[in-house]
Amino acid sequence: MFLGENLLAYLVMALGFALAVGNIMALIKPPPRARAEGDLAEAPKARSYLMIAIGAIAGLWALASLIR
Repeated sequence: MFLGENLLAYLVMALGFALAVGNIMALIKPPPRARAEGDLAEAPKARSYLMIAIGAIAGLWALASLIR
């Protein structure tokens, strides 16, 4: 198979954990000031927590698939 047998699992794991870590960082350290008109001062908390959960579930599921 092109690029390995577990390519899909690796991609899901990478994107899932990137989604989770990116939202965690947005909650921990928001930008110092709004860059343009209409930018939010900080990330919406409910949406960020939902995206952290979705990313963590996807990443952990893919990791479990790779270990099995």
